[in-house]
Amino acid sequence: MARLRVRLFGVLVSLTGLLAASGVRPAAAAPLPDSLWFDAQAATTLAVQGGRFTDGLGREVVLRGYNVSGETKLEENGGLPFASVADARKSATALRTLGGGNTVRFLLSWAHAEPVRGRLDTAYLAAVTDQMRAFLDAGIRVFPDFHQDLYSRHLFDQGSWYTGDGAPKWAVDAGDYPTESCGICLFWGQNITQNHAVTKASYDFWHNAYGVQDAFLATAEKTMAYVEQRLTDDEFANVVGLDPFNEPYAGTYDSGQTSRGWERNLLWPFYAKVRARMDAAGWQDKPAFVEPNLFWNANISSQKQEGGLLDVGAIGPRYVFNTHFYDQKAISGILMWGKASDGQYADDFGSVRDRAAALGTAAIVSEFGHPLTGPVSDKAPTVVKAMYQALDSRLPGASWWSNPVDSGPVLSGTQWQWDLYNGRHHELMNGNPDKVLTSADAWNDEDLSAVALDGTGAPVLRQDGRLLDRLYPSATAGTTVAFTYEDRSRDGSAALTWNPVPSSLPNVAQLVGSGQYGLLVWRSKDSSAPTELHLPASFPAASTTVVSDLGTVAGPPGYTRSTPIAVANEPGGTGSKRLLLTASDANSLHYALVTNGATAPSATLLSAARTELSAWAAKEIS
Repeated sequence: MARLRVRLFGVLVSLTGLLAASGVRPAAAAPLPDSLWFDAQAATTLAVQGGRFTDGLGREVVLRGYNVSGETKLEENGGLPFASVADARKSATALRTLGGGNTVRFLLSWAHAEPVRGRLDTAYLAAVTDQMRAFLDAGIRVFPDFHQDLYSRHLFDQGSWYTGDGAPKWAVDAGDYPTESCGICLFWGQNITQNHAVTKASYDFWHNAYGVQDAFLATAEKTMAYVEQRLTDDEFANVVGLDPFNEPYAGTYDSGQTSRGWERNLLWPFYAKVRARMDAAGWQDKPAFVEPNLFWNANISSQKQEGGLLDVGAIGPRYVFNTHFYDQKAISGILMWGKASDGQYADDFGSVRDRAAALGTAAIVSEFGHPLTGPVSDKAPTVVKAMYQALDSRLPGASWWSNPVDSGPVLSGTQWQWDLYNGRHHELMNGNPDKVLTSADAWNDEDLSAVALDGTGAPVLRQDGRLLDRLYPSATAGTTVAFTYEDRSRDGSAALTWNPVPSSLPNVAQLVGSGQYGLLVWRSKDSSAPTELHLPASFPAASTTVVSDLGTVAGPPGYTRSTPIAVANEPGGTGSKRLLLTASDANSLHYALVTNGATAPSATLLSAARTELSAWAAKEIS
């Protein structure tokens, strides 16, 4: 019925267009508002073109948001991200209004989707799809992730120091695995390479021992088909792809095999099978978000392993290069003294851009973050700022203004994680009633959730809102040439300013002052659709100033198709805002400085700042 309503709406729109063309308007029908026209078009399915994400209007899209949620790794809510759909809606609204996200990586559990071999748990799938819909209804794009860590919780006994998630009990029971033990392990991730039960089970999965990989693929196909059928066409359009397997690792290598050979001979064939299952399930127009060997981009030399899908050729637009990044040196507490600084991760994230370009596709960093409590949590404000800086541009702030053309594409990314229940869990670790976990993320001593509930049950951020709710180009009508954002987030009471406006632009510097600012440079296409930037809550329309070749505005007005600089609501009705910049010409260079630093700036200052920026763009960007 929902799909029929969509088709009838399309017929109605077509008839309205024909009547308008003939000069006849239905007597009872008012003209559609420009914003409604635009929102309906913007809902079109995402695709990959020219190595970038694009929408149905041909705009270059950036996906930003969070992982929802590590609660899926726990048993307290049956492998669901939320205890209820109401909590999912609360989370989705907060993710938009507090966290500034437009996308979530939505965790699924194989163990709960197929608790009995060959039998799909449709009650679980119905519940998880209803929770997914809460985010789709809030205008948030979704890519589901079949999540696993340490292969399965069922490898661990009740007295273990650690736990896992992923494979169902029957898959573990099928194997003859040793009693799990990590030895002297300070971090749960050491189980990946040191716990023989984990390494043997992982090895068996990649070699399809006992048919477990075939069973997983069958369940993945059935799950995708179920989701496709349960969602309306408009809802399903905003499911942008599938992450089929979290943080893949060989377990152990065959004799003479390297990580690169394992990716070529075992990992990539698995992804090809996933791709075929996606096509069979009705997901043929959505890319697979495929991850390389999890240690490929680790920043500890002893962990770095050759890989990054080096031997698969150009994978093209039906796949997305999907990787994670955590600063292992900072997390160790001994390999990185002090805090992160300007440009700290420029090379690490630059390698992600380079691998995606070589593979002929788009990139996303689908996990990144840093512990928010514990002995290394003091590094979090600078570490996470440096990660967002590297997503925005491959340049340090110190060199951005003098070399903007090397900024590179703006990377998509989803921070780990967004869990309403942080600090409020009731998890029986490995089913042990004498080991009830309530604090932090309730999983292997992690504490990375950017959100929690306060004493009244309202969502609140656990990190600086200036850091998380960011200005970013969510949809660019053309090609992004350069972008930077100075969030002025805090480390304690100290404002972190890593990209100050240079003294050679004194009027721009005066306009920005001590405020936040972003600068986007793009080359337009022949399109009536506007370029969009997400406006953080710290940029209310009345306090937002835009200086652009399209004009200068202090306090942009509401959006119409004839207004070059305007503000509108984000899709989904949560009240979050976006800035819309409409350039009517094709193949022209445009720039827009967006700041909240000035109150009622004078026309003289705005004009002088525009003159400086125009001269800068002409000099620095060919």
